[in-house]
Formats: sequence, structure tokens, C-alpha cells
Amino acid sequence: MLDALITSKTRLNILLKFFVNPHTKGYLRELAAQMNESTNAVRVELDRLVEAGYLERSAQGNKVYYNANTKHPLYKDIHTVVKKYLGIDVLIDSVLSKLGKVNDAYVIGDYSRGIDSGIIDVVIIGTVDYSYLAQLIEKAEGIIKRKVRPLVLSPKEKTKYKEKLNLDKALLVWHNGK
Repeated sequence: MLDALITSKTRLNILLKFFVNPHTKGYLRELAAQMNESTNAVRVELDRLVEAGYLERSAQGNKVYYNANTKHPLYKDIHTVVKKYLGIDVLIDSVLSKLGKVNDAYVIGDYSRGIDSGIIDVVIIGTVDYSYLAQLIEKAEGIIKRKVRPLVLSPKEKTKYKEKLNLDKALLVWHNGK
């Protein structure tokens, strides 16, 4: 869907990388290696996106880091389109809203860093029906064509594993409003 609209594979990968999670940062060589692209192709697209205001650039030591410009007027719209493209919105709606007493849900791992690896790691905080969770995940995987790996934690376990799972920089995709 999105790849038909954005014909540059490199630009699409950069948008996915930075617009799925506002905490994601990357530098040129790292991005080129992750995308299996030449540094020149990645540099050209980064420069275009910075010039258009979609990305911000900042120097740290001898590296120049890039991240999404969350103040850009289209940031939220692009973020929403990227989540739809990756299937995160379908996963949230079909799985979490009917699952049980879910306090929070996070996407961690590759997808939270904007890397489309084909596996979505989800941390669910709360109490769930595990057999129903398995059924819903199977359905969601069929729709989004990606593997979903859930981890269910109690609120106490969240506190214990918050730092290890890096939940402060993870992509919060569900909060029950408490």
C-alpha cells in the first residue's frame, strides 16, 4: 500500500524507521547497514527529508544523528499511516480491546525502532485470557502478514522489568486511561 505511493525503497525505509516511534534515532552508516543500501542513497534521502522538515539532524561527537521532527504539522498523520502500514493499528483494535483487563501495551524490539523485521514483539501489562489471546493473535497475523510475539506481565512485573525491556523508549500503543 504505502510502497505504491512512495516509490523510493530507501525513503520508505527511513519513514518507517523514524515515524513508528518518536524516540528512534539513527546515524548514516547504521541506517545504510540496516536497510542494506549504500550510504550515498541513504544520505540523499535523509537530506531531502531534513530539508522538507520531516526529520531533524543533530551532531553528537563525530556522528550526525537523525530523528523524526515531532513538531512537524504532518508528524501525527505520517505516524498514523506508518502504524497502519505495519499493521499495528489492526493488532491493537482486534486483540487488546477485547482481551481482558489490559492496563498498557507496548511494541518493543525491531518495530519500536522502526525496523520492519516481520516480527512484532508486544508487551501486555494486565490480566488476560491466554487461550483467547492465542486465537486473536492468530487472526491478527493472518491480516497483517507478520508474526506477533506477546509477553504478558502483571503490573508488579512491569516495574521489575521496565528497565530491562526499555519500556521508557518503547512504543506505547494502548493505555486504559487510568
